[in-house]
Amino acid sequence: MRAAKAYSAFRLSLGTLGLALGLVFCLGAQTPKASSGPAGQTKASAAQSTNSASQTGAQKAAQSVQSRGRSAAQAKSPAVKNTGSSKQTASSRAAQTKTTGASKTAVAASTTKKAPARASVKAPARKAPARRWTEPTFADSTIGDRLDGEDLTVRRAAVQALGRYNGSVVVVDPDTGRILSMVNQKAALSAAFQPCSTVKIPVAMAALAEGLIDRSTVVRVASGRRLTLTEALARSDNPYFASLGEKLGFERVSYYARLMGLGEKAGWRIEGEQPGTLPEAPPPEGVGMMSSFGSGITMTPLQLASMLVALANGGTLYYLQYPRTNEELRDFTPRVKRFLNIEPWLQELEPGMLGAVEFGTARRANFDPDAPIYGKTGTCSDRRTHLGWFGSYAEIGGKKLVVVVLLTGGAGVGGSVAAEIAGNTYRLLSQEQIFTGGERAGEFSMISTGACCTP
Repeated sequence: MRAAKAYSAFRLSLGTLGLALGLVFCLGAQTPKASSGPAGQTKASAAQSTNSASQTGAQKAAQSVQSRGRSAAQAKSPAVKNTGSSKQTASSRAAQTKTTGASKTAVAASTTKKAPARASVKAPARKAPARRWTEPTFADSTIGDRLDGEDLTVRRAAVQALGRYNGSVVVVDPDTGRILSMVNQKAALSAAFQPCSTVKIPVAMAALAEGLIDRSTVVRVASGRRLTLTEALARSDNPYFASLGEKLGFERVSYYARLMGLGEKAGWRIEGEQPGTLPEAPPPEGVGMMSSFGSGITMTPLQLASMLVALANGGTLYYLQYPRTNEELRDFTPRVKRFLNIEPWLQELEPGMLGAVEFGTARRANFDPDAPIYGKTGTCSDRRTHLGWFGSYAEIGGKKLVVVVLLTGGAGVGGSVAAEIAGNTYRLLSQEQIFTGGERAGEFSMISTGACCTP
């Protein structure tokens, strides 16, 4: 009975609500359109006010009916309401749990999923990392050397001059080709590196021999500068020698480089010696770079010493020999590899090599007019190692000596430092007064095993 009454009340409320909505619809249809004039605006405002009032009244009536219906339904059937609320709560909790699970799944997916690559956005250019050299600048360069056959006095001077630097010093008698001392023998015999600017010696000789220049020929290079061979050698001008190399061509540059000992062993049956390399074709950098920096060429300190021996004695390219015993020294005989007809051009070449020490790149060799040094520096990088070369010859007490220095290490290493080491070697030997009247005071000493000459 109570359910029937509640149902009747619910139907009554629905009817009242439908009546109110129909009234609102009819009033809205009868509202006149607004005109553009003032009168039309007044009528439209009045109609709008009437419509709003009617809507408000209808809404209040409908709300009153719905409120009465809900009150009756709540009063008549509380058990039904409680059951519905419980179902609604359970349903809400299930939906919430489902949503939470879906959210966790979405978060996990977003965590594992990789962000798409932004190919269109270019990363800002990074500054290139500082160059790191693989060779130390300072080291004990005497480790591993065999002292058999070394001239003790000469070695002591060379080791003292080299000091803590990582490198090699080779001292040779240019009149016989005998090696007097070889500090860091492994490097001197087998460490073939780019010759850097020392390659300018055979390039200059080639240009002189081929008649391209003489000592007074002025060559115009970059920026309108004009240089002679003497100035270019003294200051190691790269554009000047690149220009000479391009005029000579690869074949002639290679020919004279090989003629002066590059690309072949310098010594006579010296254990452990390895030859440097001379390319069979122009290097990728071109003949200009080959002629100014030695690109494509590798050279050992022993090979550079062999070349300087030929310059120092006027053109005889000896096999360098390294007698290790007293018997070998007693039976020592110079061995000629070939004669070079370079004496006519030496007088054109030597002023530039002297100028390097007097006012050019080798000033740290300490020029002394009473004991002039002829030399050529070389500075460049090879296989992530900075290189410092200096090839030279000088006269000490009426006796010529060839001193070659190679340094490896960091950016502080260079040809000027190598020149200073060579200059100190000559100075120390001069102080020892080992030569008098063109001859050594006594025979070259032989060393068998004993410790000597730590830096």
